[in-house]
Amino acid sequence: MSFTELTSFLQAQTEPHVLFDTQYRIIAVNQAFRKYCNPGDSVIGRPCYEVSHNYDMPCDRSGETCPLAKSRRSGKPERVLHMHHTPNGEEYVSIELTPIKNLSGEITCYVEKIEPVKMAKGLTERNSLQGQSPTFRKMMELVGKAASADINILLCGESGTGKELVAQAIHRAGKRAARPFIVVDCSGIAESHFESELFGQERGTHPKNGSGKKGLVDAADGGTLFLDEVGDLPLSIQSKLLRLLETGAYRRSGSADLRRADIRIISATSHNLLKKAGDGLFRKDLYYRLDIFPIYVPALRDRLEDIPLLIASLLEIMAPGRNLTVSDEAMYLLQTYRYPGNVRELRNFLERACLLCERCEIRPEHLLIPEPEDGDAPPPLPVSPKARLKQLLPAFSGKRKALAKMLGISERTLYRRLSELQEKENR
Repeated sequence: MSFTELTSFLQAQTEPHVLFDTQYRIIAVNQAFRKYCNPGDSVIGRPCYEVSHNYDMPCDRSGETCPLAKSRRSGKPERVLHMHHTPNGEEYVSIELTPIKNLSGEITCYVEKIEPVKMAKGLTERNSLQGQSPTFRKMMELVGKAASADINILLCGESGTGKELVAQAIHRAGKRAARPFIVVDCSGIAESHFESELFGQERGTHPKNGSGKKGLVDAADGGTLFLDEVGDLPLSIQSKLLRLLETGAYRRSGSADLRRADIRIISATSHNLLKKAGDGLFRKDLYYRLDIFPIYVPALRDRLEDIPLLIASLLEIMAPGRNLTVSDEAMYLLQTYRYPGNVRELRNFLERACLLCERCEIRPEHLLIPEPEDGDAPPPLPVSPKARLKQLLPAFSGKRKALAKMLGISERTLYRRLSELQEKENR
């Protein structure tokens, strides 16, 4: 394919596309990319990692998985999940990279297709998955792969980690996004009502429901059924769910007629389902049907570097327009607490702080964080703002403006402190 043919192909695509050479230099982009990237200057001739990431070296040397490096080794198309800098802030995108070969079979250039991952942001956005930590990015890579496939997903993780939000992200980024997303709280429905709630009730089987009742499976038809805390599913229902998973068929309560459902199942659990199966509390055959593609949702203590991002987002929701900041001492306490209640507990701390804080800065006394247990005391407090900046900087890959916002300081102050740190390191 000639260069003219390649550029014509790019311009015909509705999604952002980029053509670049083997040295990461951008050769051509389509109009969709220009709109997506909104560059002030031309991007032609610039390295892709500079335009998309603000890096001064390739992704694989900056802590990211580089699709070009992977494709160079495999000689095949590659897909990765990346975080890009856009006019709307940082956002996760799915990258599909295809190598272009000459008649001799040598790779001459690459075509890259960019698809934003819905419901996932690097910085603040209401109801989005947020994070930049290695554990969060690892999870998001799996989320991106899960969204493109129509298979059963099992989300594992502690209570309060945001498993339902992850399930929504998978649904909204997949081909069923326009169809219903129905939540089933498996721990909140009485066993005597579970069958009728899940599968519906046939007409005339109950005096109070003479016209029959649609079930949650009916409501989810064409879309996604999210089984929250699936480990609490009654044993009497597990066999019926297994039949639905294996055949796509089910019966309403009180009916002998088979009905069919076109649904995707996403399950979530905070329990060890294999252990429950070993104890006779969960069917092992059902477990293997649900666990086709497991995704671990990390606990908050395993991604403490994401806490400033989460705090910024939650404060915008809880106290819009107040421009609340968090003192160094308070931020330290929030980043060293172990969070047995995960993000839900962080939200509780901040809700109380918003009520108790009468000015613009949240301080330790506003948080009401429990004292650490014996042997679980945090390390010494970094008393200086410079120490706080030094602590955050290695884990931060976003724009300086966002970092200044997280620290509650101006960009000018941030640049001054960064210069001071650099001078100190160069001595």
